[in-house]
Amino acid sequence: MRNKALDSLALTIAIIGAINWGLIGLFSFDLVAFIFGNMSWFSRIIYALVGIAGLYIITFYMYTINGTAESNKA
Repeated sequence: MRNKALDSLALTIAIIGAINWGLIGLFSFDLVAFIFGNMSWFSRIIYALVGIAGLYIITFYMYTINGTAESNKA
């Protein structure tokens, strides 16, 4: 059983993190550090939440693989 609100929150946080990494890679601009300060306690919380969301999203692969297997049986 999945929690759609938690899934949506994790995806949103991961997307924000991905955009931040894209900005860092393309323009050497860290949006989180710009808004909250370079490695302030709040920016560290943001980075930790992005990491936790990324780890949580890994579980989506299990549901994708199981969903594909179940749809092939039907």
